[in-house]
Amino acid sequence: MKVHVGAAATPEEAEAIAKSLAEHLGVDVDVHVGEGETPVASAEPSEPSYPLDDDLGPTDRERDLRAEIADIREGGPEKYRDRLSEQGKLFVRDRLDLWFGGEGGTRGAGDADAADGDPAGVKFEDGKFAAFDDWHPDAPAGEDGEANEEGRDRLPGDGLLTGAAEFEGRDVHFMANDFTVKAGSMASKGVEKFLRMQQRALKTGNPVLYLMDSSGGRIDQQTGFFANREGIGKYYYNHSMLSGAVPQICVLYGPCIAGAAYTPVFADFTVMVEGMSAMAIASPRMVEMVTGEEIDLEDLGGPRVHAEESGSADLIARDEEHARELVAELIGYLPDRAGEKPPKRETKPPKYSPDGIDELIPEAPNRPYDAHDLLDRIADAESVFELKEGYGPEIVTAFCRIDGRPVGVVANQPTERSGAIFPDAAEKAAEFIWTCDAYEIPLLYLCDTPGFMAGSQVEKDAILEKGKKMIYATSSATVPKQTVVVRKAYGAGIYAMGGPAYDPESVIGLPSGEIGIMGPEAAINAVYARKLAEIDDPEERAETEQRLREEYREGIDVHRMASEVVIDEIVPPSDLRAELAARFAFYEDVQKDLPDKKHGTVL
Repeated sequence: MKVHVGAAATPEEAEAIAKSLAEHLGVDVDVHVGEGETPVASAEPSEPSYPLDDDLGPTDRERDLRAEIADIREGGPEKYRDRLSEQGKLFVRDRLDLWFGGEGGTRGAGDADAADGDPAGVKFEDGKFAAFDDWHPDAPAGEDGEANEEGRDRLPGDGLLTGAAEFEGRDVHFMANDFTVKAGSMASKGVEKFLRMQQRALKTGNPVLYLMDSSGGRIDQQTGFFANREGIGKYYYNHSMLSGAVPQICVLYGPCIAGAAYTPVFADFTVMVEGMSAMAIASPRMVEMVTGEEIDLEDLGGPRVHAEESGSADLIARDEEHARELVAELIGYLPDRAGEKPPKRETKPPKYSPDGIDELIPEAPNRPYDAHDLLDRIADAESVFELKEGYGPEIVTAFCRIDGRPVGVVANQPTERSGAIFPDAAEKAAEFIWTCDAYEIPLLYLCDTPGFMAGSQVEKDAILEKGKKMIYATSSATVPKQTVVVRKAYGAGIYAMGGPAYDPESVIGLPSGEIGIMGPEAAINAVYARKLAEIDDPEERAETEQRLREEYREGIDVHRMASEVVIDEIVPPSDLRAELAARFAFYEDVQKDLPDKKHGTVL
């Protein structure tokens, strides 16, 4: 480094400057006096006075930090941790080991032990020291400015763990409540961690796992985090922004009440665990105070309620291990983020031969068969993954693979009230279609329905409103869509099930298919009831009715529909799987545009 000093500087002064700068800057220095070209003094930085070798190591400073981290890992008070086994659930760090303990976050691939540190699949954790000053004896001072005393409530991480991990080979963000800290309740520092995790997910575009076990907001500490711009309320704003941007999957391990219950219902997919999880807008005690109703938590918001009556639970797990297995399978159908294609796998032959499809489908339109049996002859073996099985069972919503490609299936279920579309089934289908469209998962409609159910009760249950949502979702989906008229497609059922007017890439029919305003029995009764009543001879009346019914069926037969080019093709049932595989492959990159608008008005 060349340095010029004033012409009046002495050689001694130049030498002192050179040495000082060399030591301070750590570089060689040449000092020139005035405009002289030859340096008057030069200096090099001296060798370090301490040895730079492998003998260096941690000091007490690092050892103290590691001791603090180990203390934080122990969670809340020991008495609460001891009670977890009685409740049938894991300590939160053991839970992380279950999820991320193997190499690459894949169970069975490694033997990491959470007690010795982070599980192998955990990349890092954020905010271990959140609320440290509020409880730890080694903290310099608490919020009141005084040193903490032994016996003060333990608040490690403020009861919430957040970080990043590898799960089944996928990078994910995670959060997990520590139930040993104030029953997993939410307070200011934990809320801040939760919000940061969500906001980072918006930036990275990686999926989010919510491992929920929270009793809600910490009521005695609510100042500063409940209604603030960056408080609990921002959770649900961020959920809304993440919705359809990255997959959000929530697993419930305990009673999630009030604000805590919104995270699972905002998630794209919610898993509840039998015997331990529940969610409700208010606790049984609060319900009794407000309404006078006496009810336990299981009947108020347990897994059965949300799997069969509210539709808020997508999957029910037997235990913690099963919950992880379900999510591991589920995430295999999903991309990391919107705009990406879902992951493919090697194709597998179906569980049963497609040759059995024709015999499976009864000729009589009202005779039942199980839609799952049809799927087992279309989908790759062991790939059918059903969601919301107990809710709106008249429609089956499931992921599967056809020739290795993930597909979202919407299938009428003839074993359930002949496959008529009831309000709950329409709502379930609408949400599933919407989710598939968000994550670029192609749709397969297997249509076999007499249409939307009629009657006073379904009107009260909003059949029109919920049917509208299903039709809207089908209309707005821009992913590749294939529709199969398996058997009956009556009334507005063909609209909701991706009929020709709803921009499917193909509508194909099996030889058992029929498309009409209504079925033959209803049609004959509607059109010819008076004419038939005028026939006195019962035998003649029956013969006339049968003839009229056969004539009507000829007009709605799939051959007539193909002849009039209402549908694209009639396919031999044994060829259905191969036909669908070819069509999904061909239309894989199809581009569709929606009208230029802010958004529709249907929710």
